[in-house]
Amino acid sequence: MKRLILGIVAMLLAVAAFAGTHQFQTVPNDPLQTKMYTLPNGLKLFMSVNKDQPRLQTIIAVRVGGKNDPAETTGLAHYFEHLMFKGTERFGTSNYTAEKPMLDQIERLFETYRVTTDSAARREIYRTIDSISYEASKLAIPNEYDKLMSAIGASGTNAYTSVDMTCYVEDIPSNQLENWARIEADRFEHPVIRGFHTELETIYEEKNMSLTKDPRKVYEKMLSTLYPSHPYGSQTVLGSQEHLKNPSITNVKAYHKNWYVPNNMAIILAGDFDPDTAVDVIEKYFGHLQPNPTVDAGRPALPREEPITTPKHIEVLGPDAENVTLAWRMPEAASKDMTAIKVLDFLMANGSTGILDVNVNLPQLTLSAGAGVNEMADASLFTMSGRAKDGQTLEQVRDILLAQVAKLRNGEFTDELLEAVKANLALQVEQTLASNYSRANVYENAFINGIEWADVVADLDNLGKVTKQDVVDMANKYLGENSYIEIFKLQGQDPNELKIAKPQLTPIVTNRDMASDFLKEIQASEVAPIEPVFVDFKKDLTILKGKNNVEVIYVPNTTNKLFDLTFVYKVGTNEDQILSYAAALSDYIGTSTMTPEQVKNEFYKLACSMNISSGADFTYVIVSGLDANMEKALRLTEKVLADATISQDAYDAYIGRYEKSRANAKLNQQQNFARLQQYVTYGPKNSATEALSPEQLRNMKPAELMAAIRKLNDYEQSVVYWGNMKQKNLVKLIDKIHPSAKKPLAATKERRYKEVAPTETTFYIAPYEAKQLYMTGFSMLPEDKFDRAKEPMLSIYNEYFGGSMGSIVFQEMREARSLAYSAGAYYSSPRRTDRNYTYRSSIATQNDKLLDALAAFDEIINKMPRSEAAFDLAKQSLEANLRTQRLIHDNKAYAYINGKLAGYDYDSRRDLYEALPTATMDAVADFQQRNVKDRIFNYGILAKPENIDIEALRKLGKVVILTQEDIFGY
Repeated sequence: MKRLILGIVAMLLAVAAFAGTHQFQTVPNDPLQTKMYTLPNGLKLFMSVNKDQPRLQTIIAVRVGGKNDPAETTGLAHYFEHLMFKGTERFGTSNYTAEKPMLDQIERLFETYRVTTDSAARREIYRTIDSISYEASKLAIPNEYDKLMSAIGASGTNAYTSVDMTCYVEDIPSNQLENWARIEADRFEHPVIRGFHTELETIYEEKNMSLTKDPRKVYEKMLSTLYPSHPYGSQTVLGSQEHLKNPSITNVKAYHKNWYVPNNMAIILAGDFDPDTAVDVIEKYFGHLQPNPTVDAGRPALPREEPITTPKHIEVLGPDAENVTLAWRMPEAASKDMTAIKVLDFLMANGSTGILDVNVNLPQLTLSAGAGVNEMADASLFTMSGRAKDGQTLEQVRDILLAQVAKLRNGEFTDELLEAVKANLALQVEQTLASNYSRANVYENAFINGIEWADVVADLDNLGKVTKQDVVDMANKYLGENSYIEIFKLQGQDPNELKIAKPQLTPIVTNRDMASDFLKEIQASEVAPIEPVFVDFKKDLTILKGKNNVEVIYVPNTTNKLFDLTFVYKVGTNEDQILSYAAALSDYIGTSTMTPEQVKNEFYKLACSMNISSGADFTYVIVSGLDANMEKALRLTEKVLADATISQDAYDAYIGRYEKSRANAKLNQQQNFARLQQYVTYGPKNSATEALSPEQLRNMKPAELMAAIRKLNDYEQSVVYWGNMKQKNLVKLIDKIHPSAKKPLAATKERRYKEVAPTETTFYIAPYEAKQLYMTGFSMLPEDKFDRAKEPMLSIYNEYFGGSMGSIVFQEMREARSLAYSAGAYYSSPRRTDRNYTYRSSIATQNDKLLDALAAFDEIINKMPRSEAAFDLAKQSLEANLRTQRLIHDNKAYAYINGKLAGYDYDSRRDLYEALPTATMDAVADFQQRNVKDRIFNYGILAKPENIDIEALRKLGKVVILTQEDIFGY
């Protein structure tokens, strides 16, 4: 007993020492109550506590990006971001000692490969690399990082690279901070470059995808023209095709050694945790990392660019519709001028009452127009963009945009607008408090851009002090009449862009059932359990009754000073197709006594907004903003809904823009794919092909569309409220202001469009010229209706088969076979008692990989690989998330509303949680056999028919060649 007591005392002393009190750096009047700490090695911590749910948003930010790539191996920062998921000496491998000699040999071969010019010799070297890589893969454990994250219940695993930064993102349970730190410290200190050539193929896919992404091409050309002497402009984040074809593992390692050092990194935590304990944990695992005292010396200095005194004209070719972009140089993000520039930004365009909004978008002078500041560490830019209406030239669009800049330079805006802009910038601060990610993102931007947090907080006050003259001065200083560049994005094929050809790769070994000792240790670690909290609709929600028995679902806001009030009308486009067009006109709605501009100004002055949207089954009117102004915003909303009007001129302009948008949609790859998915799912008659034509709209009067809005209050409805108002006051206010029908109309339950069950394997091929194709698969069984008893196992199957980077789909399609940049497959729940389950798959891949991708999908969907280890991880991940995720804000109310549609009078997540302990791999396999195996699929393939093997497809099923008119309906 004495020995036990002494052990307990020793343990308590260790905990006390471990959780010591630290001297944090704080800033007065900080709305995020930030605690900052810097380790002796230079690693910075930014921390913000938010107790909404027992989870933590983490970001590890590294102040290095595409601008820091070696000139001879551009794209390296982005490539290394991918490689950071490949593991270390301790995980991602079953035997690093045996694996290392092969990895070293692969590194040497790539150094030879990158300087070899003879094509035959290069092919032979690559065959050798592929052969050794296959042998090395027998020892590797792909995606073990993702398995580690699944084991601790992480979600939102992500990483991204820009010109200035590389960031790694995880959302973790609050009781897993130490395990997370242990994993991350190991991969940041000891990353191992394995799976190099197969991951390179993924990078190729991403580069090929970028060739049809016109906005990326325009952005890259913008930077190269504004900053030709700086790496911002002289190289791109994805890198050149030539460099991607000649990579260097040696350079990758040197890059990591130089930049991934503690004095160039920040760890950001926002959520439910104790900052003192967090510092101890971070210090324990990251404190020994060695800084690089010369890291700042390697940063590129911003050369003095030649002034732009005459507008520069550039043209870019691409498949999308034509558009124009204007850009001006701006100072670095940390510049003191940025305070007034932020106000300038909102004065020009804020989505409501900005100069551009009122003078261009509201009168519909162009098809569309936008503007904004892009802040960067070394230098920033201000951009304006616009698309032409039918019959309008890009030159005319340019001149319209330039005229708005002239108004800004001349101070042609009111003091009232200036004050409203400053009030809405303050609203953004309140919105930042609403989520852990938004808090973390603010810290990330400050760190990457080299802005002291005290300056960020001070800026909140300084924004309110910006005067009209300050804005005019900034506009004249940076937005000169002739100091801009113009990029005309023209429609056409760029002859200089060639896709990176598909190399011959041997699929690597997945080693699905292997687990490193490190993973086993993490799985076996004990953490203080967090009990799940499911919503009790009777106890956790306050269901109030308003006038005429209108249901009011009340959720108090304990986070900030904002509110959201939503009228949920039980009528949608299934009942009245006009509703979607009426909602689209909401920006141009006025009343008999107020112009649309006056309506927008009134809402903006209140720091509030009103939005109308309509789906198949419901229409929503959402009022949101500062809680103190809710009553005024609600009164204004009711005035607009009851007296909605739109002028004939505005309506005619909308129809013209609608017609041009329909034409432009045919040029866009994603729009084509979306229409193809609709066709494959619903057949030739669907919401896309049967959309109202411009001629049909012209034959209607605008009053007919406004009548659909004015009629909303005649239908059944519920009210969802999240805010600070007391319950009784809320109901009293709604009863006083909001009209409702004594005998509300009920929408019919008949659906306008229903999924069509495939009867034979059919390939629908829709034409689109691109370096990469998109494919979707769809299956539905008429008898497969919603079944609550099926739901838990469906969720478990999806998590195992396609839920994450450790899932079967990701491992087989991307990791092992390098068949795609993105791939997915899932059994989809309708979540309504009158709807069918569906099965869907998707992939983005090169044209010459289509048959391989089809064969692989067919194999894994119908002969699902079994792995007890992968299954256990799927269960762990689901359980950890169910234990720690909370329905917060108004999500509780929507869980109640959506639950009723499926027949639930309780939080349906409870069923999954209770099913997990007894779920087995055999049960998942049985589910797959009964519900998934041997399904018939319709496949939609977006590609130019000449670029794929049609005859090979005919051996697999029926082939139907579609036209654009087939999938668009016009």
